[in-house]
Amino acid sequence: MANERRETGLHSLRWRLLATVGVAALLGLAISGVLSYGQAQHEAEEMMDGHLAQSARLLLALVSDNEAHLAELAKRLATVSNEHGSAYEPPLEFQIGRADGSLLLRSAHAPDAPLSGTPGYSVIEHDGLPWRMLTLAASAEPSDYRVQVGQSIALRDRAALEVAGQAVLPTALISPLLLVLLYFSVRRGLKPLDELAADVASRSPENLRPLATVDAPLEAQPLLLALNRLLGRLQDTLDNERRFTADAAHELRTPLAAVRIQAQVAQLSRDADDRQHALTQILASSDRATRVLEQLLRLARLDPLGGLPSRQEIDLAALARQLFAECGEGTGASPARRVRLQADDSPLLVRGDAELLKIALRNLLDNALRYTLPGSTITVFACRHADALSLGVADDGPGVAGEDLPRLVERFYRGGDARGEGSGLGLAIVQRIAELHDAHVQLENLAAGGFTASLRWPLADAG
Repeated sequence: MANERRETGLHSLRWRLLATVGVAALLGLAISGVLSYGQAQHEAEEMMDGHLAQSARLLLALVSDNEAHLAELAKRLATVSNEHGSAYEPPLEFQIGRADGSLLLRSAHAPDAPLSGTPGYSVIEHDGLPWRMLTLAASAEPSDYRVQVGQSIALRDRAALEVAGQAVLPTALISPLLLVLLYFSVRRGLKPLDELAADVASRSPENLRPLATVDAPLEAQPLLLALNRLLGRLQDTLDNERRFTADAAHELRTPLAAVRIQAQVAQLSRDADDRQHALTQILASSDRATRVLEQLLRLARLDPLGGLPSRQEIDLAALARQLFAECGEGTGASPARRVRLQADDSPLLVRGDAELLKIALRNLLDNALRYTLPGSTITVFACRHADALSLGVADDGPGVAGEDLPRLVERFYRGGDARGEGSGLGLAIVQRIAELHDAHVQLENLAAGGFTASLRWPLADAG
């Protein structure tokens, strides 16, 4: 269970977004803290250098006016020194003398550094520790006083660290609050997705209405549109399946009822001829039920296919010759109808499944044999037109009523004036096979009389 929760967290958009934004925010705060710390430390160093300069100038002004009272001045400065100063007030040590190096006054812990050196800032070592020193010379002539003030760098660093730490402290304190605000912001921002998930989860298989898109965020609109298209296709599929099941049950009920009736007739009949007739009818009804089941199974295999698993180069002319040879030249499936072949000598190449195309052509031929009048001529053709390749069957019969043409590819639709026994599935199978081969089915009455049904490949798509 713990592993499932861990995997759910890893694949959760909310936690991934929180982790990404949180890491980016913390990284930004860390960089800001480092920069602020460095800047604050630099400013603290500058401030203490300024304090050194200010103290040196003050001492230089005092000694210039009080040279005769230097001893008294030393006592007074000793009384104001801060032995227990804060980190922001490190102890200040000093020396006062002349340019020749002679010493006039010195604090108790001042480093013993020569006063004759070059004026300005310097770093020296005192008692094994580094000190920051400032030497300042009097600018007025003929005075040659020199003042030297200094601070321990360790104490200065502590003061600078204190200042920099105070500058970074607000950033450190605000980080947890920022993470909490990010969590609730992301959670609120993803709430529409949670509501969408809850809506989808609460749906039953019968409820395939489109999902509401009015209040959905812009980023979720493509997902909602895709889901609504999927729900629409599912609704259409379920409607087709329900209609298909109802039609199949109705279509099978007739031959099965006929089998039962004829079986009862055969069982009760005392006359041998009547019994034989009933048995013949039983076989015919069984054949019809078998034919319907075969067609249904074929459609069931074709419907789920999104495309052909593999395509091979097929010569439509050779396929038409092969089917014609299997039928038997001049006879076909019915001696009362003549079947002939019209195929181009040059190859007519398309890519697809040869067995499926043979099934489609066989269905077209079976329809022509079943629904044309005795004595009709049926032509199996494979030819090239100016803009397309065609594979199909034509006859010289009476054709089909104009209002029936658009519906002939519907499942179980047989037309108002259909003759002979059929399932109404043959052209539906042809239509599905054509879709899988990127072709389209053309059904039309011929101007000179007759009917033609064919699969057509535009020449640009035939290869």
